[in-house]
Amino acid sequence: MDDDVPEVWAIERVSFTNPWHESAFLGEIHNYPVSHPYVIIHSIEKRIIGYFIYWTLNKEVQISNIAIHPDYRRMGIGETVLRQLLSQLRKNRTKFIFLEVRPSNTAALNLYRKLDFEIVGIRKDYYRNPEEHAIIMGRRLVQ
Repeated sequence: MDDDVPEVWAIERVSFTNPWHESAFLGEIHNYPVSHPYVIIHSIEKRIIGYFIYWTLNKEVQISNIAIHPDYRRMGIGETVLRQLLSQLRKNRTKFIFLEVRPSNTAALNLYRKLDFEIVGIRKDYYRNPEEHAIIMGRRLVQ
């Protein structure tokens, strides 16, 4: 997975105004069993077109980062990947999943609402460049 970091970092830089540093991705790869990084590979082009990272904390999961390359957005890839992740987490008896999202990221907010995430809180002054609060969204998976 270390070899995937340059491609993942390129997607990160075109996706976010305040991107993670390349070394942060290396840290996530080597932080098993807490961190679970995955790449999304286009089946025909055989190239990385997205990624997601989530953390497992007991029977809860936090999505810490997710992005699809701009050339592949609005094709349902993010939704498909999240639906598969939610299904797998339910099988693993994960109780709750949560994430943070910028209020200005309406595409992500709409996707999360479509997948039955609800607003559970706000983190004041969480994001930089530009400064914004973070909306904390969550969803119960199993009782």
